[in-house]
Amino acid sequence: MDSRELVRAEDETGSGEEDEDVSEDEDVIEIESECDSEFEDEPVPEEAPHPPSGGAPRGSCKSRDGRVEWFPSPVREPSRSGVTVTTTAAPGPTQLAVTHVHDILSSFELLIPESILEMIRGWTNLEGRRVLEEQWKDVDLTHLRAYLGVLLLAGVYRSRGESTASLWDPETGRAIFGATMSLQSFHMFSRVLRFAARESGPGRRRGDKLAAIRPLWDEWAARLPALYRPGPGVTLDKRLLAFRGRCPFRQFLPSKPAKCGIKVWTACDAASSYAWRMLVYTGTPEGAAPGGARETQTVLELTRGLRGHVVTCDQLLTTYDVGQELLSRELTMVGPVRRNRPELPPQILSVRNRPVHSSRFMFTADTALVSYIPKKGKNVVLMSTRGLDGAVSEREDRRPEVVLDHEATRGGVEALDALLSRYSCKRRTLRWPLVIFFDILDVSAHNAFVLWTALRPGWQRKQFRRRRLFLEELGKALVTPHIQRRQHVPRNPAALAIVRRVKDDGGVAPASPPETAARKRKRCALCPPSRDYKTQTTCSNCHKFICGGHTLKFCSSCVL
Repeated sequence: MDSRELVRAEDETGSGEEDEDVSEDEDVIEIESECDSEFEDEPVPEEAPHPPSGGAPRGSCKSRDGRVEWFPSPVREPSRSGVTVTTTAAPGPTQLAVTHVHDILSSFELLIPESILEMIRGWTNLEGRRVLEEQWKDVDLTHLRAYLGVLLLAGVYRSRGESTASLWDPETGRAIFGATMSLQSFHMFSRVLRFAARESGPGRRRGDKLAAIRPLWDEWAARLPALYRPGPGVTLDKRLLAFRGRCPFRQFLPSKPAKCGIKVWTACDAASSYAWRMLVYTGTPEGAAPGGARETQTVLELTRGLRGHVVTCDQLLTTYDVGQELLSRELTMVGPVRRNRPELPPQILSVRNRPVHSSRFMFTADTALVSYIPKKGKNVVLMSTRGLDGAVSEREDRRPEVVLDHEATRGGVEALDALLSRYSCKRRTLRWPLVIFFDILDVSAHNAFVLWTALRPGWQRKQFRRRRLFLEELGKALVTPHIQRRQHVPRNPAALAIVRRVKDDGGVAPASPPETAARKRKRCALCPPSRDYKTQTTCSNCHKFICGGHTLKFCSSCVL
């Protein structure tokens, strides 16, 4: 006998039920006993696994809105039989990325090209002249790249919550920041940084809420899918950029750690977490069609250009209409369903007298619903357009194959969030365009790492923190050209040593001052062996390990 539980339900019309208001971020469905009493299970007779020839399967039931008819066993129609949706393109970097990626910096410049930097430079100089007047000196692309490098290095050193005064402090800070630019220059740059023309005025928000960063966002987002081909699994989910300031489209999502911020719909590769397409949610547009048209439009926009992939959707995006639209584009869908969806049959929500680890299936010609009980009182409902046979795994918990497919691909966006938060360059700000810009830098650096490791799989393969090494090399490559041409040397001896070394050797700036660059503890080279004194300090000239008794300290005037 088939291991799934078959249900025979009578046709119901005009039940008069009211949809229950459910939170946007409800990942599981918990049914109280009162709800169970509304849909009492009747004795289920054994039915044929396939519908009899020349008619519909017995025990069919209508959805709540009466549009969809569901059956307890798979429906086989000639129009859908033998349809297999698969992708033929090999996942990985596109030919454009393969041709232009030569080093770490070039992989980042594919995502943040010179055209984007020119936009930022032009609008920033205009704002600097307006706000600071004669105090402002126009910046060029080298100075702008150095500013981005400082932001990335601050993220590498996990300094997103540390004040800038502490980062530039001669004793407790990192010398690389002072060697790149002064603290005053960094503050001035952050104050006047702009991403769109100010002449568009306050009225621009009436037509486009994202107008303050729209030109930059459109050009950057268009480059993401042009550089990478996702694998067979693609994940669609929402991200929340933490922000509590004034923003016309700020969202409150209690299930996210930040709770409040800017919601960004993201489509990423389930295997590598490459951010393939992103869409900022600015609210419901005026005159939008009611119902599920908004969810369908979001999914179609995020999956534009895909063909033959399995799309794992967030529960806000998983609807019957979305599945039909994706099938018309040769895409299959799997994802959890909110229990107040009108296309669900009432019988799929009942958990009364159902044992733990039991499954219940409902089918149409091209869609399957599965209701799985992972523990008592909890009902997980998923919709799929690919697993139409109702297969159940042989595991101890008897999970359906649809649930296993969803668990294997649902974590793409969550993994992206975890990776970005570890070495994030975000700084505290009250301007929401800066919040989006910091996220653009984080995503660009991560995508550049995915491209670089895909093209150079042997790079730092044995290192545990490959991504940290990549970001550190990227940050140093961005700041080095500005350090080489710097005219006013810093007063901090450690920062001055970095500037001199870069100018003399013409190499990449070290990330740390020479006396603290070594992490190992070794015996002092000048102490007798009998003393066995261990130290981390090294000489700035010969790089020998020396203890405090053999260390000489000079003021900045004597060093100069």
